[in-house]
Amino acid sequence: MELSQLPNAISIVRMFLVVPVVWSLLQLEFGVALVWIAVAGFSDGLDGFLAKHYGWQSRLGSILDPLADKLLLVCSFITLTWLELVPLWLLIVVLVRDLLIVIGGVVFHYRLGRFEMQPSRISKLNTVIQIVFVLAVVFYHGDFALTPWVVEALSYIVLATTVLSGLDYVLVWSKRACNIMQKKN
Repeated sequence: MELSQLPNAISIVRMFLVVPVVWSLLQLEFGVALVWIAVAGFSDGLDGFLAKHYGWQSRLGSILDPLADKLLLVCSFITLTWLELVPLWLLIVVLVRDLLIVIGGVVFHYRLGRFEMQPSRISKLNTVIQIVFVLAVVFYHGDFALTPWVVEALSYIVLATTVLSGLDYVLVWSKRACNIMQKKN
């Protein structure tokens, strides 16, 4: 393996870290889950640093990195909802947004051509808020010092940023699609 592929390899390893995170949550071992989540977070920072610092960015990396993040988040949301620690309505909103983005991306790719994944600021904020929310739920149920109103407040912030981010993607990519179709005509 070439060193320039190291960030991609780290992203792939991060995908496999989903298994111990989910297993720890299902076993109600919240402290252990936090350790695995921290390892995943560190790996995310490391692959990003290596890619940017050494110029090892690639199209594959631009897909693998957010995919690894999303896989960890979605699996955490599903598991925490299964355990009845996250409301079902919030999981549905998160999943609908993500499915909308994936379906829109596939349709855009096959109908209009290749596109570069460019997360917006609201999308990046949404990801951070979702991560903070998952951590807050795990902290709270792991008997760490956190009050329940923090988790509840964060759930509504996740709702707001998820909806706003989804709408942003629809508006921005619809506009880009219209511009491309106008140029073709």
